[in-house]
Amino acid sequence: MSDDAVPHVRPYGTWPWPVPVNRLTTGTRIMEPRVDDRGAWWTELRPAEGGRTALVHRPIEGEVTDRAVLLPEGNPPDVGTDVHGYGGLAYAVGAGVVVVSHRADSRLYASVDTAQLEPLTPADGSAWGDLEIDTEHDRVLAVRSTPSPEGGHRAQIVAVPLDGSAAEDPDILDVLVDDRDFLTSPRLSADGRTLAWVAWDHPDMPWTGGEVWVSQLDDEGRVLEPRRIAGGQGVAAAQPVWTSTGDLVHSDDSTGWQNLYRTEDPVGDAPRRRALHPVEAEFSPPQWGLGPRTVAELDDEHLVATWSTENRWHLGTVRLGNGETEEWVTGLEATGPVAAGFGRVLAVLAGSDRPAALYELKVGAGRWELLAGDSAGPLAPGDVSHARSMTWRGEDGEEVHGFFYPPTSERYSGPADAAPPLVVVNHGGPTSATNATFSGDIQMFTTRGCAVLDVNYRGSTGRGRAYADRLDGQWGVVDVADVVSGARHVAELGLVDPRRMAVRGQSAGGYTTLAALAFAATFSAGISRYGIGDLRTLASGTHEFESRYLDRLVGPLPGAEQTYEDRSPLRHVERITAPVLLLQGTEDTVVPPDQARGVAEAITARGGDAELVLLEGEGHGFRSTAAIVKAAEAEADFLARVWELDR
Repeated sequence: MSDDAVPHVRPYGTWPWPVPVNRLTTGTRIMEPRVDDRGAWWTELRPAEGGRTALVHRPIEGEVTDRAVLLPEGNPPDVGTDVHGYGGLAYAVGAGVVVVSHRADSRLYASVDTAQLEPLTPADGSAWGDLEIDTEHDRVLAVRSTPSPEGGHRAQIVAVPLDGSAAEDPDILDVLVDDRDFLTSPRLSADGRTLAWVAWDHPDMPWTGGEVWVSQLDDEGRVLEPRRIAGGQGVAAAQPVWTSTGDLVHSDDSTGWQNLYRTEDPVGDAPRRRALHPVEAEFSPPQWGLGPRTVAELDDEHLVATWSTENRWHLGTVRLGNGETEEWVTGLEATGPVAAGFGRVLAVLAGSDRPAALYELKVGAGRWELLAGDSAGPLAPGDVSHARSMTWRGEDGEEVHGFFYPPTSERYSGPADAAPPLVVVNHGGPTSATNATFSGDIQMFTTRGCAVLDVNYRGSTGRGRAYADRLDGQWGVVDVADVVSGARHVAELGLVDPRRMAVRGQSAGGYTTLAALAFAATFSAGISRYGIGDLRTLASGTHEFESRYLDRLVGPLPGAEQTYEDRSPLRHVERITAPVLLLQGTEDTVVPPDQARGVAEAITARGGDAELVLLEGEGHGFRSTAAIVKAAEAEADFLARVWELDR
């Protein structure tokens, strides 16, 4: 549009999408960067390939390409795992070896200097992840999750021979750690003689009581005398990282913030621990999946790390000697893992106008190179809505935080005498957080002339342990109060139309959505994406990782039955008077489809307005282009109908 062009006046909420909705919502997701002496590696979740996750390689000299490793039947692997429910870190590279976990059969496969993958583990239903190659003993270390006869899963850290012998004889597998409910992050020291890992037990979650352990290994590579270095007793520790000198770096929130610590001689008689950079910032996100890897050794003197202040993520270095930090990148935020080694740094970065992409920095070159993703983003600059940080007071006077996005278009504007509709977005988790980087899910509303308030309700991470702990025992109360007060705040500022305010969320955010509709009269519509309707059913029917999560958020069972009843939207559907759209994958094991079906049937049975859209073959989060587009179009049609908009 030329500078002197005048935008067309069109009612808010009816602006045509400037690009096809699939371009906004179905971009490739970049994950799990790693480096070795052969180049850069990462995985890509590709909606256009039915949600397959591909392993991608950029050689030191050469072009980016899918790594040509094939399963025995000749197909490329779908790199993924469901260890602890959410998986992560499903491949490892090093010393000429590629090891992957194949999502379809949950087995480990390896390729040693060839293009052919061969099985390493038996087809026994176990899941494998958090992989670490042990060149000293010609094996790969992995977290194994095995279904137990009593129900649930058993977690172990297991050594798997790289020669494939255990694929037919599982007795060859060497169990290294087998004494906790959950285990992650097996990390070998540079000399291969010491192992670190993270452990926790029910009813804790890793962000409430994760512990970092270390142990020397014997000549056969077995654990000798484990020692807890950090965490437990109300402190959450995470991310063990070895330095080349044998010191161990980790994060923990003993000060109320996830800061970094360095322990010298961690397996010696007198380990010495000190804080690297005490600050009100978070150097590790909550560990929902295996990992995470947001800290790595850069050289003998520096770590490369990401950290969050006020829900904005930074990337830079931390000096090992004195903890001094130096931020590297401005204008972009670090939204994922980092990797370093062999003179290179890989980082997943995103901007307010572009989705996350993978960048590489050659140490000494001083310039970041785009490896994968879109450097420009799908929208023209004039169509991008940029986040405005917003803080308001809840009904109890405490501060709540979020990001406000005004409707934005270079071709359209709303009538001067009207205010736009509002969509209040609740992130999942609920122990998670939203940030200010580009989100296609948000832009699909703002480009149509709707405002968005993306809420970091109390209980969100990124603002210290005290803010996150405000949801303890108060899920369904504090979060609901915060999204309601946020909606009222922006309405009182005159930024939105108070008669047309919707609430939207996924997973735990879907629960907050349904609870807000049942227990407040603020919203005229609600959109729940695989959300929770009945807390009792969730407590007894979800996967092992979250099966005791509600002990902390709601209350332990038995004993808190009435609280579960009082806070379950399904038990109070007579109070849901606003129309509801429910989007649900048929293969969801985290929030089973019966939750959405139950809510829809109960609302319609009493004459209410509930649409249920089941997406065949989809799980907890939609992966394929067809499912993502169908969900987006269903949301647009739903709001147009409810708000009587001309789509």
